[in-house]
Amino acid sequence: VQLVESGGDLVQPGGFLRLSCAASGRTFSRYGMGWFRQAPGKEREFVAGISSSGSYTNYADSVKGRFTISRDNANNTVYLQMNSLKPEDTAVYYCAQNSNGLGSASQKWYSYWGQGTQVTVSS
Repeated sequence: VQLVESGGDLVQPGGFLRLSCAASGRTFSRYGMGWFRQAPGKEREFVAGISSSGSYTNYADSVKGRFTISRDNANNTVYLQMNSLKPEDTAVYYCAQNSNGLGSASQKWYSYWGQGTQVTVSS
């Protein structure tokens, strides 16, 4: 399985970005997907998850109402739309593929990880 993130950039506070993660290697539509992030000096944390069908999503409290996770099973891609960005959103963002059909918040359920894309929110 290969996961390739893209879309990270430098953006001003209040701005927006859309991250993409292209997956290959096994049947994408069978597995939940998640986005995680790791800021300098901090542990990696859950951001958002989506079920295999896209019917169920969950979010960290810190991003609820600002971030939206979605997926396109026809094109094996998961997205993270990030609005109203804050400096504390600065981190390397990783997408991950679950071992089942859920979009779990727990990292232990994720079998495969991308290499990460840098998001920097600064004026």
